Order: sequence, then C-alpha cells, then structure tokens
Amino acid sequence: MSSTTSSIPWSDVIKKEARGLDGYDLGEVQDVGQNYVLTQKGIASKKKFFIPKYLVNGYDGDKLWFNVSETQAENEFMRDSPPMTTEYTRYRTTETPVDIETRIPVIEERLNVAKRVSTQEATITKEPLTETKTMDVPVTHEELNVERRPASSSTSATEGPVQSKTEMKVPLSSEQVEVTKEPYVKEEVVVKKTPVTETQTVSDTVTSEKVNVQGGTVPSNMDTDED
Repeated sequence: MSSTTSSIPWSDVIKKEARGLDGYDLGEVQDVGQNYVLTQKGIASKKKFFIPKYLVNGYDGDKLWFNVSETQAENEFMRDSPPMTTEYTRYRTTETPVDIETRIPVIEERLNVAKRVSTQEATITKEPLTETKTMDVPVTHEELNVERRPASSSTSATEGPVQSKTEMKVPLSSEQVEVTKEPYVKEEVVVKKTPVTETQTVSDTVTSEKVNVQGGTVPSNMDTDED
C-alpha cells in the first residue's frame, strides 16, 4: 500500500473498493464521516457497513484497507444508519493517526441563573392620634323659687317680730359632669405573610465559537469558509 493512514486523501477514497482482513470484500466506499467510513456491497441485496475510521489500515490508490474481519464486519458494522458520535470511540487507540480524528473543542457560553434570598423589613407602627369627641350629657340642678302668698286665717304667729337680721339657708343640689378616660380594644390588626411567585426575564450576551476550515479537503459534514 502506497499510502498510510496518516496521509490518506479522504476525498479520493469515494467510489473506491474497500477490503478487510484476508481480502474480505467490504464493497465500495460511499461516504466518509467524522468517525466512520460508509461502504456498500451487493447489487440486488445491498449491505451497508459503517466502519470506524480507527480501523483503517491504509490506502493504495485503488483500495481502502481495514483491520476488520468478515465476522466483525457482518456482526458489528453492518447497519442502516450512521453511528452516534461517541459510539465508535472504543476503537480509538493512542496510535490513531491525527488525520482520522482531530478534536477541536468548540466553546460556548451559557447562562447560569441562580436565586438568592434578600430580606426586607416591613415596619408596623402604632402612634397616638388625638381628636376631640363631644357628648351631650343631661344634668339636673335645683333652683330657688320665691313665692309670696297672702296669709290665711289658719296661720298663726308663733314668734314675735325679729329683733335683728336673720338668715335662713336652703340647700340647692346640682349634678356635675365628671369625665374619665378608659382604654378598650376597638379592633385587631392581623398581619400575615403570603408568598407571591412572579416570573422575571433575564438576558445577557453569550459568546460561542464557530469552526471554519479553509483549504484542503473537507468532508461533507463539516462547515467551510470559502471567503
């Protein structure tokens, strides 16, 4: 074989024959993916093999050779759909050529949203409010009324004329209003805490990387930049 796996022109292997161990016919190369080579064998009854790139042994310009036996090809790699990205990583070794797998980390920022609890205080204050209240209270008092009447025949003088100034005291009663203040519970104020859930929208700018490849041969599943 004139080419090793470290210098295989992957775009040239399309439509070339594929061979496994002991010359086992794997059909014709149809496509080259990131970590697999698709071959197809047969005309009426077609078989598709998605073979790991890691098992490529070399390329001689006409045939692409694999370290794959007939049993392994039939049982492990004959399928109808491509493998998942990490499905064939178990075939990779420390001796895997660079051109078969080159890993370039593509970085992207993502938003991490966290919630923190902040505490605020609600102050409830009681303060005296002074106002004037007026009440009408009925009170009673006695007044002195003097009435002069003519003497009757039945009235007799028991005493003689007064010899000096004489005073007589007549008690007069009156009701006085006394105001006192007594505290009482007019009403109750009940304070409750109720959780209220609302949705807040947060946004920020994130940066991601895009991989562009210029020059060389690029498989069909890679982005290119021809500018």
